Amino acid sequence: MKKDTYEEAIEGLEKLLSEKDELKSIAAAKVRRLTAELAGPAEIGAVESDPVKRIQTGFDHFKKEKYEKQIALYWKLAQGQTPKFLVFACSDSRVCPSHVLNFQPGEAFVVRNVANMVPSFDQNKYSGVGAAIEFALLELKVENILVMGHSCCAGIRNLMSVPDDGATRSDFIEGWVSICKAAKATVQKQSSHLSFDDQCTHLEKEAVNISLANLLSYPFVNEAVVKKKTLLLKGAHYDFVKGAFELWDLNSKTSSFLWN
Repeated sequence: MKKDTYEEAIEGLEKLLSEKDELKSIAAAKVRRLTAELAGPAEIGAVESDPVKRIQTGFDHFKKEKYEKQIALYWKLAQGQTPKFLVFACSDSRVCPSHVLNFQPGEAFVVRNVANMVPSFDQNKYSGVGAAIEFALLELKVENILVMGHSCCAGIRNLMSVPDDGATRSDFIEGWVSICKAAKATVQKQSSHLSFDDQCTHLEKEAVNISLANLLSYPFVNEAVVKKKTLLLKGAHYDFVKGAFELWDLNSKTSSFLWN
């Protein structure tokens, strides 16, 4: 059986693409993947270890594969944004909400912090969070707020490890995660028979409920939820180990939906 030469393979590909223009973008993506594979781990590693090259290749990919294919969308977004969601998610590099929930540009106004926590209303503390909530509701008119916890959360493990005497080992971390110390007390009371890891899993979800309750301490949130009924609050937990996602309402505090 005759083996294709490089020239014959390229000629065959060009002929196919000349006949089926719609396949060009798919072919381009596959050629890039093949090029990366043929380059070998050494060259790929060199790109990943050079921060400037990593940023450049990342932007190049975005521009070619997303921006240039959705120019109309970006022109529309230049006129303004009308997201339906305000999302609180963890800063953890493994749980980007746009990636997990496939949010497209303009769909979600996102706030990320350690352990996806929402502090209660306080004009003298955590003003960055307060400003984000206020802007999302009063300026952008979002209709949904989602607080998304996740598996293996280091911030939650830190909260679970805070000594009862309040001793701290850092300048900011313990003070921040203590926003949800009431959730820790609940888990310790109800799940003391469980292992530390299992208690942390429970705390990942219970802390979301504390954040949902804290959201109601913001007057503009409370009014939109209770009086005007123009805003829905949802809690969620993303388990990237099992590939599962749980979603629940403000009042139920238990999973109404589970996808895995």
